[in-house]
Parts: sequence; structure tokens; C-alpha cells
Amino acid sequence: MARVCQVTGKKPIVGNSVSHSNIKTKRRFLPNLQKKRFFFAEEDRWVTLKVSTDAIRTINKNGLSTVIKEMRAQGAKI
Repeated sequence: MARVCQVTGKKPIVGNSVSHSNIKTKRRFLPNLQKKRFFFAEEDRWVTLKVSTDAIRTINKNGLSTVIKEMRAQGAKI
């Protein structure tokens, strides 16, 4: 499974690792992804999502049903 957040779509970005002598080499910045289970009360079941910590805050703020409704409108299978 790819390192992509299922809610926000965050994925790895590329940048430079800069040494003390200012030599630059390519590196990847990975998103802070967590595999998290949420109880989806409308369907009376548990849903496992691979989400970033930012997405966990979004789910806490807006509610799981709102977030899942938006994801399904974009074509995600949940």
C-alpha cells in the first residue's frame, strides 16, 4: 500500500539533505501516517483508515460521517 493519506491525500515529497559542509543529496520527506480504526456508527461497523495525524484532527473536528461522505463523493471505496 502506498504512503498516501486516505483522507487528505498527503504523500511523500522530495527535498535535499544538507550536510554541515553544505553538500546536498536527495531525500524523501514522508508524511506521518497512522493506521487507525474508527467506529462508524451509521453503519454499525469499524473502519480502518491509513491517515495522517492532520487527518485524525480533521475527523475529530468534522466528524467521521462527514469525512467518509466526502471521501465517497470523490470515489473512494470504504
